[in-house]
Amino acid sequence: MASVSMAPAPGMQQIDLSKLNLHQLAQLKQQVDHDLQVFQESLQALKIAQGKFVDSGETVEKLTPSTKGKTILVPLTSSMYVSGTIADTDNVIIDIGTGYYAQKDIDGAKDYFKRKVQFVTEQMEKIQVLGIEKTKVKDAICMMMEMKMQAQAEPQKASTS
Repeated sequence: MASVSMAPAPGMQQIDLSKLNLHQLAQLKQQVDHDLQVFQESLQALKIAQGKFVDSGETVEKLTPSTKGKTILVPLTSSMYVSGTIADTDNVIIDIGTGYYAQKDIDGAKDYFKRKVQFVTEQMEKIQVLGIEKTKVKDAICMMMEMKMQAQAEPQKASTS
């Protein structure tokens, strides 16, 4: 008897797959497939964010007193830049989200990006665990669907023989 239980997620109910008909199993599989798709999309978005935080942290590392006065390209949009000069190598202004910016000293900026990378990585790991659990659920559903289809096919084979 196959049943599905998601112990790590509180509030989840246990479902006895053997009590569901093929249509219900197909609907459940479709919902699990959708959930897996959402997890994949979330992982992709987090991976992009992680890359941006890593890049920002590496850029802050390169900002030293010797870079003061150097000419750089400053992004105005994702595809448009203007020439600029580094005036302050002790402080940076960082995007902290939703249109807010904060001035940080170099060590504070390094720490901020390190913490953001760590946080995003932890969220990715949590989603990966959920994805593994959902994949196990999907496998159990597929196995039960196959068993039920075989059970339905056996009486038809016997009556045609």
